[in-house]
Amino acid sequence: MSAGPVPASRSFSKRLLEGDQVAHAITFVAAASILLIATLLVIILWDNSALPRAKFGLSFFTGRDWDPVNEIFGAAPFVYGTLVTSALSLVIGVPLGLGAAIFLAELAPAKISDALTFVIELLAAVPSVIYGLLGIFVVVPFVRTTLAPPLMHSLGAVPKVGFLFKGPCYGVSFLAAGLVLAIMIVPFIVSVSREVLLAVPTDQREAALALGSTRWESTWKVVVPFALPGVLGSVFLAMARALGETMAVTMVVGNVPEIRTSLLAPGYSIAAVIANEFTEATGDMYVQSLIELGLVLFLVTFILNGLARLLILFTSRRGGSA
Repeated sequence: MSAGPVPASRSFSKRLLEGDQVAHAITFVAAASILLIATLLVIILWDNSALPRAKFGLSFFTGRDWDPVNEIFGAAPFVYGTLVTSALSLVIGVPLGLGAAIFLAELAPAKISDALTFVIELLAAVPSVIYGLLGIFVVVPFVRTTLAPPLMHSLGAVPKVGFLFKGPCYGVSFLAAGLVLAIMIVPFIVSVSREVLLAVPTDQREAALALGSTRWESTWKVVVPFALPGVLGSVFLAMARALGETMAVTMVVGNVPEIRTSLLAPGYSIAAVIANEFTEATGDMYVQSLIELGLVLFLVTFILNGLARLLILFTSRRGGSA
């Protein structure tokens, strides 16, 4: 039976002593502090990038030249490199992560699933510099000697996609950075997607099986669509990790501030150039240009995650209406 409504005559002091108002205030401050930190971060980055904003304006985003000696700064090569490496990591990592999550949640025996999940969650805690070392000693030689030659031979002559595999390959490249990032984000996708798939009600699976579906058909046509908003959330969580990754990308991308269409060419990313050049930056214009790059990275991450949230909301509403 219900305990009934709380009497309205209860005084504020009594409710305060019982902890209601204290708990409300503490949780409100904790929630508001997140917005406060994000706002302060934007304000600090904005105030400390006044010189390049005044000199270059919007051309800072479109300029391709990065010349600290002559104080000419353009962020286009770094934005391009960040987006290309992140997109490559998602193209490679999402199918692997989703496939592994489906196997662990729906098809694997419980003991095997729990053991593999434990190992995968440990991989998510490995420092990024370790992945960078893996990239230098394993991924870069693999790309240079094993992966790049067949790609250049088979896809380099295809009219619409051949430009992606043109030119010499030295190992350090967009492709190597994308592979390393894919290895890094797969544990996040697997861990979150598995939990989301396990949260799907058992009635959904049993109803599909009762209608004559096979185990795979019930998984792919019923369980995965039901859990799609959560799966998308795991993907965009991984995307945020890929966009902001620094050390691993710095060690394998090549660090060349140029825009090249070939995935086998070296490039640069926003986080990598900040990590490489901030300690050696001399002059206010140079330092503030790097700070503005940090603001650009923050805005790119904010916009992409906002679009991701809208996509998840749209998918959830469509699933609810269905």
